[in-house]
Amino acid sequence: MMIESSQPPFCQTDVTGSPATLKVLNLYAGIGGNRKLWENVQVTAVEYNEAIATTYKKFHPNDNVIVGDAHQYLLDHYEEFDFIWASPPCPTHSKISINFANAEGERRRKPKYPDMKLYQEIIFLNAFFKGKWVVENVTPYYEPLIPAKKVGRHLFWSNFNIGTIAHTSSDKILRGEQSEKYAIKGFDLTNEKGFRKDQVINNCVLPETGLYILDCAREIMRRSNNSQPSLFDV
Repeated sequence: MMIESSQPPFCQTDVTGSPATLKVLNLYAGIGGNRKLWENVQVTAVEYNEAIATTYKKFHPNDNVIVGDAHQYLLDHYEEFDFIWASPPCPTHSKISINFANAEGERRRKPKYPDMKLYQEIIFLNAFFKGKWVVENVTPYYEPLIPAKKVGRHLFWSNFNIGTIAHTSSDKILRGEQSEKYAIKGFDLTNEKGFRKDQVINNCVLPETGLYILDCAREIMRRSNNSQPSLFDV
């Protein structure tokens, strides 16, 4: 299923001196917290949950929103974009999964293998994608198999340097009232239906973090003329 877009055509350069429009692929898009503050972008967002994708479209009406398998979409379409952001599902990597596995009684959940699509995408992008990319996930219960940049409670793998950014306290985000979380992240989900709103807002990347990381990538593109370092060189 695809939700149609009225997005203007991509332009590689801007003769007026304004930032060039970037063709961006936003995978496992959720409601688009990372994307909220982006400008001069042509975004294709892929989200598996149709209800969440519909909410994303409400907040970002000019984006192409595709309901489908982000992992497969990346493999099929990666060459069409300048910048790729992926936020694969995190439950099997999260420290919370250990807590549930060690819990007693009804709270206990059977352990699961970590979903290795996370590392498949990091390795794939690093080897084959010619633009700039970032993969985001929670800090896992194990030592990350590939070193990453930590920002708040999230880890970021990328082929460009991500600097240091101040962020809102993780405790304030996770343990605050729902209305406070909506205010911090800039999304009011009160009237949305079809998904767990607490889970979606907790997993939502802070918009300021999303903007900062895209700006880091844009600056690298401007200075390096899209040269492609290895993940292990940054």
